[in-house]
Amino acid sequence: MKELLEDYALNKSLKSKTGNIKAGLVGCGSMGQEIAILISKSGIDLTIIEVSEEKVANSLKQIGLQIDQVISHWGMTTGDKRAILSRITATTDFNELADCNVVIEAINTKKWVPNQPMRKAVFKKIEEVVCEDCIIISNASTVVISDLSGGLKNPCRAIGVHFISPALNSKIIEINRCRNTSKETLEFVRRFVKMIGKETINVYGSPGNISTRLIVPMINEACELLMEGVSTVDQIDKTMKFGYGMQRGPFTMADSIGLDKLTKWMEGLYNEYGDTKYKSSPLIRRMVRAGMLGKKSGEGFYLYKDDRKIEKTGSIFRLGQR
Repeated sequence: MKELLEDYALNKSLKSKTGNIKAGLVGCGSMGQEIAILISKSGIDLTIIEVSEEKVANSLKQIGLQIDQVISHWGMTTGDKRAILSRITATTDFNELADCNVVIEAINTKKWVPNQPMRKAVFKKIEEVVCEDCIIISNASTVVISDLSGGLKNPCRAIGVHFISPALNSKIIEINRCRNTSKETLEFVRRFVKMIGKETINVYGSPGNISTRLIVPMINEACELLMEGVSTVDQIDKTMKFGYGMQRGPFTMADSIGLDKLTKWMEGLYNEYGDTKYKSSPLIRRMVRAGMLGKKSGEGFYLYKDDRKIEKTGSIFRLGQR
């Protein structure tokens, strides 16, 4: 039996605010899981599509674990968790998206490739099953949204929406329209963003949005400072965190994003703009090859153990080893 969000501590007026909106999510990796929690927490029913039953089960498990982490920091209650999970269904069948008003593509590609054939295929597959006025969104950060919408029968319904991790805590969502995006699509997405409690940042057709284009050069420059021996990982992070009020320093941010994911962003931006400020640092490439992907692998610029971040003491030229 579906439990009502109104029965718990989330917000008693959620149902009236969200109306009959139903959302779909194609791809439920780590970012997709954050998006799923954010949407369902806001009182919106969500259908998740994954490529296999194994991934369906794993996605639901990981969503539950992510909510447990929030609960452990007093951010939710167990009642909130039951309500959120009651609004989520997961399947491998694209036809289950048929009654959605909005569908978000958030697939996790292993490597950035020109023209994004996998994302284009997902866009087409979504369009085949949804109604004519369903909005189709991509969460891809460095993709030209007009490239993805070009294969659609109705490209006016396509738009880029960049959820910034951690999605529950970030106050903003970047909306990146393409040349064909209609006013109706734009207005719907603005309302949708407001429904899930975020503020809209408007972007006009730029791959990388605002956030990624600013973050990438900063992380690259932090790597340059590190390789020159100017200072240490921890000291560079502290400078930006305490000196400029950032929530996380560049190296902590890189580890949280995942160095493999960060490399994809860099490849996409460098391919698009041809500017060396976006070209991934050789230090980052070496670390990715060594499997040091950041927080998710237990080691990046820092070590991670039992949810604790530990400063490395070895030489950076040996990837932090003594």
